[in-house]
Amino acid sequence: MANFYSLLALLGVILTLAPAISAQSGQIRIMALGDSITGSPGCWRALLWQKLQNAGITNTKFVGSLPGQGCGFEYDGANEGHGGYTATGIVSRRDLVGWLSSASPDVVMMHLGTNDVWSNLSPSEILAAYSTMVDWMRESKKTMKILVAQIIPMRPSNCAECYDRVVALNKAIPAWAASKSTAESPIVVVDCWAGFDPSNDTGDGVHPNSLGNEKLANSWYEPLVTAIRG
Repeated sequence: MANFYSLLALLGVILTLAPAISAQSGQIRIMALGDSITGSPGCWRALLWQKLQNAGITNTKFVGSLPGQGCGFEYDGANEGHGGYTATGIVSRRDLVGWLSSASPDVVMMHLGTNDVWSNLSPSEILAAYSTMVDWMRESKKTMKILVAQIIPMRPSNCAECYDRVVALNKAIPAWAASKSTAESPIVVVDCWAGFDPSNDTGDGVHPNSLGNEKLANSWYEPLVTAIRG
């Protein structure tokens, strides 16, 4: 009889803990959205995932149609970082609609606009594309958490004006984000620009090298942790 009551007590403890256990085991689905800076191979994502693991933040699932690439260790690397893609092109082809439908993210972290800048598109054109993508994200999930980068600086050898064009885009992003953000689906601006030196942190004036990948991982870490825990 004593064993029977002990079992009942144990069952009561398990039932009490069940909601907490369930909440802890629920995965947050994260889509990294961008161009080759995000996906080719985008090893800052591998370092970011590693930082989350080291902090004990393991309730994440990175999602997207592209697999992770070799970054020296195994990591959760699915993403939507498409080399050569522009924000405006993603919108004109409606690429993101399908990606969202397939991946069902809870959080989108977007570093996008480098190729638009390179193509000499204006900040207003790029931000209009951002707005359309945000609308699609919210149609996919009304409580989508959206992290948008002020993108890294660039000094490619064949585009002397690109550095200042990035400055102009990044300057416009905070006001755009504030106007588009909602309580239900907040937009957080992530400063990937500050402290990033294209001379030292890229191999070609555009794509991060190992130093640049570390800086990008560090830039994303705190905003992403807040989104995961929020």
